[in-house]
Amino acid sequence: MSRRGLVSLTTRRQVRRNGGDLARAATQRLEAQHDWYARLTAQERSWVGLVAQAGIANFIQWLDGEESADTRTTFGAAPRELTRTISLAQTLELARSVVEVVEEHVEELAKPADVTDLRIAVLRYSREIAFGAAQVYAHAAEQRGAWDARLESLVIDAVMRGEVDESIRTRAAALGWGDVTDLVVLVGDSPRSSDDDDPALAVGQVHRTAQRLDLPVLAGVQGARLVAVVGSVQDPAATAAGFAECFADGDLVHGPLVTDLTEGAVSAHAAVAGHLAAPGWPTRPRPVAADDLLGERAIAGDDLARATLVEQVQLPLEEHPSLLDTARTHLESPGLEATARTLIVHVNTVRYRLGRISEVIGYDLTVTHEAFTVRVALTLGAILEDPSNIAG
Repeated sequence: MSRRGLVSLTTRRQVRRNGGDLARAATQRLEAQHDWYARLTAQERSWVGLVAQAGIANFIQWLDGEESADTRTTFGAAPRELTRTISLAQTLELARSVVEVVEEHVEELAKPADVTDLRIAVLRYSREIAFGAAQVYAHAAEQRGAWDARLESLVIDAVMRGEVDESIRTRAAALGWGDVTDLVVLVGDSPRSSDDDDPALAVGQVHRTAQRLDLPVLAGVQGARLVAVVGSVQDPAATAAGFAECFADGDLVHGPLVTDLTEGAVSAHAAVAGHLAAPGWPTRPRPVAADDLLGERAIAGDDLARATLVEQVQLPLEEHPSLLDTARTHLESPGLEATARTLIVHVNTVRYRLGRISEVIGYDLTVTHEAFTVRVALTLGAILEDPSNIAG
């Protein structure tokens, strides 16, 4: 049976004549019953009022059996921004208020013989308008998701290129990154999927992990790499470990901790350079810090790593000639005793100096990989010290 057949023409005309009063009553019901409505701005309340009025008008069309009566058009009366202002649950409360107002006036609107049929029609309409609201919000979420994904990709690209200006910060703020600080960039291989390697799958996994860890994140796939910019980080190594499952097997490198997106390129550069150079350290951990790969990065051609090594190793040791001499000698010797013989000092003196070297530069020459890093640093320093290598 059609909707037109349920309710008589007389009752439908009565409902239509009272449409304005029903819409005003629905708006008053919102003001009286829902706290969230009072917290809206004047413009937002006007949007909600439009939806309430459209809900009544749409019910009248629906009751008349008009083909154009689609419950989703109720929510088309307001701008799409309304879906960001009020939640789906609040929208359903709005729709319920509209329906309740009509239901309360059924006996005034309907002929006695139509009261039951009109109540049934109201119940059917309430079900359809709920489905309509869910469809509108699902569509809005889909559009917003696609837009947010493009925006996120744009911000990631800017961070990786070191081009974070005011416009990029504004775009990042639209993604909820207006006040995010303490960032670290993670770089690893993007996981392969059976769905034509859809980058959205990898990015989605990063976002789900970030939600579980309660950390803000921006993610994107660039070629074969998956990049994640994580905010509110306290321990970069622990954070990288927390996201490790999002990346394919292989190297996962985290850059150094930086203050905000403006400095994000520093962490990004280090992470990318570290990911390229990581195979040079056979026993590297996973994840690994880019700063632990300075030697490999320098050999691979990373100018920033080279400058950092000279600044952190060569220059401080130059201020302590005996320590610099001990470092160079020990790196060429097969052990402590051999170093002591070459320097003509007691072996305990060598141990003391190695301890002091560790205090001054932060590297322990008794640890194989740290000794390698220092060797690279001192080699770079020696090359730079050679007058023949200075451009005239």
